Amino acid sequence: MVLMCIILASCKKYLDAKSNARLVTPQSLKDIQGILDDAELMNLSTTPSFGESSGDDSFLLPEAYSSYFVAFQNIYRWVPIELKFGNDWSQGYLAIYNANLSLDLLTKVERSTSNAQAWDNIQGSALFFRAYYLLGLCSTYAKVYNDQTADQDLGVVLRLTSDFNIPSVRSSVNECYARIIKDITQSIDLLPTYPQHVMRPSKGAALALLARTYLYMGKYELARNYASEALKINSALMDYNGDAFINNITADVPFKRFNPETIFYSEMGSYTLVHTPDRSRIDTNLVSAYALADLRKVAYFNNVSGYQQYKGSYASNFYINFSGLATDELYLTRAECNAILGQLDQGLEDINFLLKKRWDKSKTFIPISATSKSDLLAKVRLERRKELLLRGLRWMDIKRYNREGEQISLYRKIDNTLITLKPNDPYYALPIPTDVIEQSGIPQN
Repeated sequence: MVLMCIILASCKKYLDAKSNARLVTPQSLKDIQGILDDAELMNLSTTPSFGESSGDDSFLLPEAYSSYFVAFQNIYRWVPIELKFGNDWSQGYLAIYNANLSLDLLTKVERSTSNAQAWDNIQGSALFFRAYYLLGLCSTYAKVYNDQTADQDLGVVLRLTSDFNIPSVRSSVNECYARIIKDITQSIDLLPTYPQHVMRPSKGAALALLARTYLYMGKYELARNYASEALKINSALMDYNGDAFINNITADVPFKRFNPETIFYSEMGSYTLVHTPDRSRIDTNLVSAYALADLRKVAYFNNVSGYQQYKGSYASNFYINFSGLATDELYLTRAECNAILGQLDQGLEDINFLLKKRWDKSKTFIPISATSKSDLLAKVRLERRKELLLRGLRWMDIKRYNREGEQISLYRKIDNTLITLKPNDPYYALPIPTDVIEQSGIPQN
């Protein structure tokens, strides 16, 4: 009885407390930095997975497909579903809210000589996180960037303040990418060259993100230039023949977390589940594209009843996919851009430098050669797919390749019925969660 009286009294004091934001709002730079350092909300299982589940790198065997709820089966079949909280959209906008809150709070702390470094890091980090998640949301829920239609195509919602009373509206694709570029560009001069930890943004990460953004947009000279700038800061590649950050190339978890290739660390969400390694299997034709001496074939896959199961995540966890920024992506971005721009020698240099780090040293290395721009481009894009498997990039890659006329169709075979997603189908802008549409009134894809 005494204990109950104490509990009730405590509850009354809590309920009687005034609703005053100043009592709970972070006040110091350390407090604000703490918001951005909340890895559970800003880095871990946070980046979109809807596109990965909708792509063509993995597939479900009949028994795995039948084990899913109808909603997940429909995702696999490219059928719109009534998706509600939580999901990729809510997780992405939660991170954006934290970034906006940090920026809003920062305006109440005067920048001085003594706190300038911490102050700038917070502003730069918040801008980076906002851009990072806006780009992920655009790649999932918006049409591919197209110079001819970007002003008319619907993008996502640009939330630029933590004031939740401001109504949400969908901005154009052009407005979204303009904001992403503005935020990243501003963050470059504010962030340290190297982070205290790769879960924090840095100048190198911002440059890498800008390279990814321009690649998505088809601005290949800019993408190449920013990839090169990022590689000046970190150009490390692990040698798969043996590296301190490789446990064992044949192990179920071959790579250690936070390896030297990692520029910025984030993990893919698992809301849609369809692509998760424990249930999905990797496209058979893709697996056959790896050379016998390619150590990625050993590092990335386990043979399970005749099919290949993915295990090569840089998250050092069989069930979690790394989705951050890494140097291998930068080499592939630069190689692709050089191929498109007709700089074949430079493109070959990057792609072969990468492949040699993945090649069994006991076997003779066979470098890639190319007879033309289109020949090199096709080979680089295949290597991009093989290297960056299940990192959340393939869905956007398909969209931008089809923008350029590659005419890639996706296929699912279910109960002896072939289902096709044709190039540039409206479904490539994936359905926005139903509860968002209901509460905000924004148009659905």
